[in-house]
Amino acid sequence: MAGAPGWHAVPVVTAGKARRGEARLPSALVVVAAIALYLLLPEPLILGPRLVIPALEVVLLIALIIINPRRMTRDTPWARAAALTLVALIAVANAAALVLLLRQLVTTDDSQAVELLIAAGQVWLTNVIVYGLAFWELDRGGPVARTHLPRGRLPRADFRFPQDEDHDAIDEVMAGSSKNSDWVPAIVDYLYVSLSNSSAFSPTDTMPLSTRAKILMGIESTSALVISVLVIAKGVGGLGG
Repeated sequence: MAGAPGWHAVPVVTAGKARRGEARLPSALVVVAAIALYLLLPEPLILGPRLVIPALEVVLLIALIIINPRRMTRDTPWARAAALTLVALIAVANAAALVLLLRQLVTTDDSQAVELLIAAGQVWLTNVIVYGLAFWELDRGGPVARTHLPRGRLPRADFRFPQDEDHDAIDEVMAGSSKNSDWVPAIVDYLYVSLSNSSAFSPTDTMPLSTRAKILMGIESTSALVISVLVIAKGVGGLGG
């Protein structure tokens, strides 16, 4: 009740309020982790020479860091193309690793079960990372647009987060809603969406809205299902043999 002791109004942030650009470091570390996971894969799961794809990814990452070294504040068509190319490189390399991993299942005996289990974990984790990066780069125009454009000028959302619906909840929940605090999702939010989709094989608290988001989530959950049910099951069966 307004004016009651112990209660206070939650301030509403206007749609045009300036937001700080998202920090560069978290997303850069996520990309570095994906590159490292690929480099640590067994040789039979590597697409071409081991260092070629990671080298290309490092070059693209360095270029993106130069454009936005500390915070995501500048965006150009070239930078967007470079960012999406980086995500695509990681995705293609990991998809190839998954196919090669499946081939290893039918051409090797159970003596390599431990190696297959470790490799399956690496491919699964990279899958989580690459789809999290894809969601982060695509949703509402990307990380720069989300923090610099007024909400009325943002491209249509690919995902609906819980914060986008919490404006009519109780005060302590409402305070963190998109409408009242001008909250926008960051890299950790998209990684969580990707992780939950890879674990539950379906959306959990964040719903895909666009066709491309539904397609990407469908591909991710299918890949995760293949890894979890087929690859890991085979590896565990080999351990018991």
